[in-house]
Amino acid sequence: MTDGPAQPKGIVVGDDGVARCRWAGSAPEYRAYHDTEWGFPVADDRRLFEKLSLEGFQAGLSWLTILRKREAFRRAFENFDYERVARFDEHDVERLLADSSIVRHRGKIEAVINNARHALQLVDEQASIAHFVWGFEPDGQASGRDHGELVSTSAESRTLARELKRRGWRFVGPTTVYAFMQAMGLVNDHLTGCHARHAAQEARERFARP
Repeated sequence: MTDGPAQPKGIVVGDDGVARCRWAGSAPEYRAYHDTEWGFPVADDRRLFEKLSLEGFQAGLSWLTILRKREAFRRAFENFDYERVARFDEHDVERLLADSSIVRHRGKIEAVINNARHALQLVDEQASIAHFVWGFEPDGQASGRDHGELVSTSAESRTLARELKRRGWRFVGPTTVYAFMQAMGLVNDHLTGCHARHAAQEARERFARP
């Protein structure tokens, strides 16, 4: 018996016969997230604010931990309606610190509230969060990553992180921001050989930039 054809670097074939980026093969939650969300372009401000917030919570933890708690985070933070979150006060901070269904980290909780307030300012200036963040889309991202290349930051993520920090946002370092850019489709980092790469690219080609 001979082995089947070698898979491209960074690709794993699941028990359903579908080739995916290797990180998506470790848990069913990852599989669904990878196939339907990760890398597909988003222009909805609430979703963009949610993802930036959750990436901040993920710092020092696995994304799977956050993904499994995502619905609890949505309940705790008013479905990431930043206008409502901006009105949270110390009573809300204490309430959230007592909520065992989310990550109870004072600094990260306070950062989401702080960032919601700065999101309101950003929308006043830029018309939308989407208009602002899509201004940092890299050139040359038409075809995604090749040859299993994995990176955790980029020139654009460093610039966007720096600009957000200048505007007062917290927990928005360049690694956090790059993960946000991957997830929200500002880059297509589905690897060569991944079944979702072409679908994500088609979605990016159809996408009307804000």
